Amino acid sequence: MSTEEIEVLVVGAGQAGIAMSEHLGSHGVPHLVVERDRIAERWRSWRWDSLVANGPAWHDRFPGQEFSIEPDAFATKEQVADYFVAYAEKIDSPIRTGVAVTSVRRIPGRAGFRVETSGGTIEARHIVAATGAFQQPIIPPVVPDSAAIHQIHSSGYHNPRQLPKGAVLVVGAGSSGVQIADELRQSGRRVYLAVGPHDRPPRSYRGRDFCWWLGVLGKWDASAPPRGAEHVTIAVSGAHGGHTVDFRALAASGITLLGRAEAFGDGVMRFAPDLRTNVENGDANYLSMLDEADAYVARNGLDLPEEPQARVLGPDPDCMTDPLLELDLGAAGVTSIVWATGFALDYGWLQVDAFDENGRPRHQRGVSSEQGIYFLGLPWQSRRGSSFIWGVWHDAKYVADQIAIQRGYLAYSPPESADR
Repeated sequence: MSTEEIEVLVVGAGQAGIAMSEHLGSHGVPHLVVERDRIAERWRSWRWDSLVANGPAWHDRFPGQEFSIEPDAFATKEQVADYFVAYAEKIDSPIRTGVAVTSVRRIPGRAGFRVETSGGTIEARHIVAATGAFQQPIIPPVVPDSAAIHQIHSSGYHNPRQLPKGAVLVVGAGSSGVQIADELRQSGRRVYLAVGPHDRPPRSYRGRDFCWWLGVLGKWDASAPPRGAEHVTIAVSGAHGGHTVDFRALAASGITLLGRAEAFGDGVMRFAPDLRTNVENGDANYLSMLDEADAYVARNGLDLPEEPQARVLGPDPDCMTDPLLELDLGAAGVTSIVWATGFALDYGWLQVDAFDENGRPRHQRGVSSEQGIYFLGLPWQSRRGSSFIWGVWHDAKYVADQIAIQRGYLAYSPPESADR
């Protein structure tokens, strides 16, 4: 089989790969996008059935195309996937699906990379790893497989019917964890929710969505937190038309809140005594954003309706005043654990010197320290908003600009001397 040659190979045809293709096309850069599954497959198969986008349609989109729903509505996962398919068709993106990349290695002695795929060998001058951050589901090694309990990662959860009958422990209280826990409760399940450190912005305040507030307050452009800082997840929901995540309200609805899951033994899960701290810190984050919003309104003389009831917090539930530090899963009837504990990067196929000692990409705004390698779709790639649909579009523009600049340098040929 002959070797195919291309200027730029983009790996991944999700939102990052499609955005990259648009900007490379604008520069006239020959490129190919390869995807092992369908376009935007993760939106279809790695999300639960009732998932909707966490941001409203007017915000969570590419600049060049609107969703075919009301601007303030929250797109379903199928609508998001269909949006990207339509966008790829609109820009005539050269996408090849059903092609898995197995390895990328630098070609010895000359510029470029040799890429082995399920469809043959490709040689490319530049590689854009646009597979994003949600690559390898993390299930902490807390409960052994030998335990008589069903364990599943949130990426494999689809609906309550797939779980065995009985109570459910959900570990992780970011956007996925709280929405899955609430869905399970509404289905009639007894639910326990392990809550770690989190921020919980208001879904809406004074008639504006939190996405709008983060924009006008300049928070989308915040730089990455210091390396080594404790990870704090974001608890926000677009479900049921969008609502503020309120852990006190979740407890009042019947969900038992717990601290962070720490250990398991003899059928008993043990939790850190940090539930109150985590909930109160989340409340403080929520109230501080209201303060900033009020100050912005006053400073700019905006006519936005006051919303004093937004500052009213519910009473401390019993699970906060007298927290459970141990839970006998069998005695509590818990038959399933849903781990909403995030994802790890997986660049095992990218066999180049582009990673630090912890396996994280070494890069500046997506431009790797390894010449010819680029990353796209990373959290905090250039700013807080990098993980959002609109954010990855802007990051892709920067990366494409850098590739175009490099092509310009490589294409330069000094003029012949006049006396030759």
